[in-house]
Amino acid sequence: MGVKGKLIVSLEVKCGGHSVHDIYNTNSHHLPNISPSRVKHFEIHEAEKGKIGSIASWKYYEDGKEMFAKTVIEAIDPQKNSTTWNAIEGNLLDLYNSFNVITSFEHQWITYALVYEKKTEDTPEPIAFLDFFIGVIKDIEGHLLKN
Repeated sequence: MGVKGKLIVSLEVKCGGHSVHDIYNTNSHHLPNISPSRVKHFEIHEAEKGKIGSIASWKYYEDGKEMFAKTVIEAIDPQKNSTTWNAIEGNLLDLYNSFNVITSFEHQWITYALVYEKKTEDTPEPIAFLDFFIGVIKDIEGHLLKN
């Protein structure tokens, strides 16, 4: 059994957390246009986007390298505007036995929690992946404030 970890970041946004939540849950296909330096490709494979059981693949850039992830939405809490994604394929699973991303959006705040289990004690913390999310949020905020 690997070492379990959790990283959490909360960001204040001027455009409102609900607007960012809408981009993530119903307009995810726009992310490659909104954040082209971070998100190369997004595609829904199964189920409806933004619904439990929805499977999507992402090609994204982390530390300048192209990465791949396939995720499934495990849970949605409409009261907290929260969604939980689970990585089911991709680069993250090369280093981690399990990897979940939990997002919540409220008023002017967005919170990301990365919950993971490292394959070995020497596996690094996923700081670069957290930085990826922070950059995407800033890109979305800039896009929403501009439009």
